[in-house]
Amino acid sequence: MAHFYLNELLGTPVVGGTVSLAGQEARHAVTVSRLAVGEEVSIGNGIGDIARGPITVATHTELTIEVASVESEERGAPAIVLAQALAKGDRDELAIQAATELGVDAVIPWTAARSISRWEGPKITKGHERWSAVVREATKQSIRSWIPDVLDLVSTKQLAKLAGSTRMLVLDPTATESLTSIELDDRDLVLVVGPEGGVSPAELDLLVAAGASAVRLGATVLRTSTAGPAAIAVLNAKLGRW
Repeated sequence: MAHFYLNELLGTPVVGGTVSLAGQEARHAVTVSRLAVGEEVSIGNGIGDIARGPITVATHTELTIEVASVESEERGAPAIVLAQALAKGDRDELAIQAATELGVDAVIPWTAARSISRWEGPKITKGHERWSAVVREATKQSIRSWIPDVLDLVSTKQLAKLAGSTRMLVLDPTATESLTSIELDDRDLVLVVGPEGGVSPAELDLLVAAGASAVRLGATVLRTSTAGPAAIAVLNAKLGRW
């Protein structure tokens, strides 16, 4: 597997210049991955650019490469956003990890009526930081040029406000319309995935009344950690990303 690291502060890399890592990223590259001068490394800025080149400096506090090539990628349009309900254990984190690997553009933590897990008080900041770390690591693992945005925690009423300006799709195993059959336009897509107990009838009514569409994936009922990534795979095909 190619060695890929992130430095969100590096700006736009230029061929012939240098790009460096510092702090924890540098220590991991040198002490854990045991990278040495001369080896090829890729470093991204998380906003579309990936620089590649040989290592010229490798210490516990710095890793520097000479930029041999730069690959730049525009952000996908329309965007795919996953509104993932908070879930017990690490199931919501598993969902956003896989979603990142599959190309999601942003994730929204959602406090659903049936969410057992709750972010309240200091847990809001802690939860957001944890999701950001999961997304960042998944970006590195999948060698993505863009780090998905982790947006603020929302309630169902706040989520419903997005339905008027986006193509909101609520995953519901009882829906009559399938995800594979829907028509897409140029609006950003927001996939809404409920917690272990699913989206409540009242929440579904509120979201549909605001302009969302209820859609099903298939005949089986998927876990909250599986539904979003499965739907993103379908949308990737429909949008021609795959």
